[in-house]
Amino acid sequence: MESPQGRKRKQQARIHKPAYAKLFPVRSLTICLSFFVFVLFISSDRLPVHKGVSFRPVLRTSTLSLLPAFLTGNGGAGATSTSLYPPLVVEGRVLMPDHLMLIVSTKLTPPVDNLDCVYYDLVLEQAVLRPVLSVDEYHQFKSIVRCHLPPLNFSASVNLRGRQRGRLGSVVVERRDWLLRHNQSVVPSWDRVVYEAVLDWNAPIRNVAVFAKGLNLKPHREADARKFRCHFSLTDFDEHHRGLFVLTTRAISAAQETVRCLLPRGILNNPEKAKDIQVTVSRRGDDNGAGDAPLPSIAKVQNTISRQGKSGRGKYELCACTMLWNQAAFLREWIAYHSWLGIERWFIYDNNSDDELEEVIDELNLLDYNITRHAWPWVKTQEAGFSHCALRAKHECKWLGLFDVDEFFYFPHDRGQDIPGPNSLRALVMNYTDSPTYAEIRTACHSYGPSGLTSPPSQGVTVGYTCRLEAPERHKSIVRPELLHTTLLNAVHHFRLQDGYRYLDLPESKAVVNHYKYQAWDTFKAKFFRRVSTYVTNWQEDQNKGSKDRAPGLGTEAIEPPNWRLRFCEVWDTGLKDFVMANFADSASGFLPWERSLV
Repeated sequence: MESPQGRKRKQQARIHKPAYAKLFPVRSLTICLSFFVFVLFISSDRLPVHKGVSFRPVLRTSTLSLLPAFLTGNGGAGATSTSLYPPLVVEGRVLMPDHLMLIVSTKLTPPVDNLDCVYYDLVLEQAVLRPVLSVDEYHQFKSIVRCHLPPLNFSASVNLRGRQRGRLGSVVVERRDWLLRHNQSVVPSWDRVVYEAVLDWNAPIRNVAVFAKGLNLKPHREADARKFRCHFSLTDFDEHHRGLFVLTTRAISAAQETVRCLLPRGILNNPEKAKDIQVTVSRRGDDNGAGDAPLPSIAKVQNTISRQGKSGRGKYELCACTMLWNQAAFLREWIAYHSWLGIERWFIYDNNSDDELEEVIDELNLLDYNITRHAWPWVKTQEAGFSHCALRAKHECKWLGLFDVDEFFYFPHDRGQDIPGPNSLRALVMNYTDSPTYAEIRTACHSYGPSGLTSPPSQGVTVGYTCRLEAPERHKSIVRPELLHTTLLNAVHHFRLQDGYRYLDLPESKAVVNHYKYQAWDTFKAKFFRRVSTYVTNWQEDQNKGSKDRAPGLGTEAIEPPNWRLRFCEVWDTGLKDFVMANFADSASGFLPWERSLV
């Protein structure tokens, strides 16, 4: 029992509590210290303030969600010694059209059989556990975790927990303090969010390219950069908060989904300071208006400079970039063929594939192909993905080809002419590497049909499909990435170039691209449901039926049209087939390299 003297001492302590404790409660003191650390961190250099850069402190509350200990399986109530996972920090959440995506600060390795997504209903004090859909690597040391969409009336602020051995995911009723304390921040929807941000160190003025959904800029047109601002913070941005003590800079360009902004002065000469700083974008109003609030953001600044360069030997002459979804079956042929033509470096942007793409890339890298897979989970963003890839390639590549895995460069030749040999595509572009005029080479595309086939050809598309439309459709480009326009404006098929440069149209007699667009029905049907381009309508949508990006006469249902196998067949053309069989087939067995790898 406490003595009267002890009670008296406690009362005196309360009466004589220091004045600063009354004026500065713990929360306020924490915010002030955070502000001081951020300013010291971002501005600790002796450089003058860059023109256009300003400091605007805005108070907010951090929404970074640290998992309660018992959710991680590492101590606390409900902990289990059989958990496979360290404490997990969910850095961001986005409500995608068909799933909920979490960005986790830990590199997780599939399989994920013992990891659950935890959904909250604070009204009923319930937590629903469902197995994780998939896990993917993200930005080298982080992970993407895909969860089911939240159940009705459950919050989208989903967390993760390691499952106890042998227990299946189920509905669990929890009446714990953490349910009531859980921070139910608004999770941004995919149609309005900043999703990527990368530094550009090779630009005349170093800057950051920020990729955002919800700006509603007109396709293929430059916007007024003066209307935009970028905001940098050490904490998250969401619908209700604008970051904890934000540094704001002006935009220098804006187009499609990409806004370029100046950097705060503390980052200009020190890229390490930029790593993992949160960034978002806002649109200014007129002279009398306050403008739009910053977009919700899950983007943290990343450095585009790769560690996979040529080790002091300079840039690669020719690289290639593609974005794909479930195209693993076609990758071997595409890589092997174009590597023979001289492509040295590959950037594969994986748009949520769930086939064996990673295994195929690993296999090809064991054969000394130089391939990097980049997880790109953002749906309908091919133009933004190509802009992102161009920024990465600028540090490594003199020329960058941007084309799909069903497109193959081919050099026609008449009887008596020299037959194109190894590295012929690289030799072609190298002729223009030092050109003061050309920064892009365009090649016409011929679209091939099913060519009478009812199943995928076993020897690959270059040998199996030999009947095409007579007139070319569209073109594909190889560009000099350091000479692209600041906006990174592109239409997938080509980019806008810097002032003073133009493109070169190759004559069809010199080079063409065979586009195996309309393949055997089962293969083509897989493409029916999914298009990666931002401005191309999915075929099942009842829009733009006359567009060349759609299959003429297909309609909007994945039902095989009559006589599909003979459609799009106006000219029988075996030129590339003959070339492939002459240069790639094994002289004894007749096998092609991509066939043997499948045996």
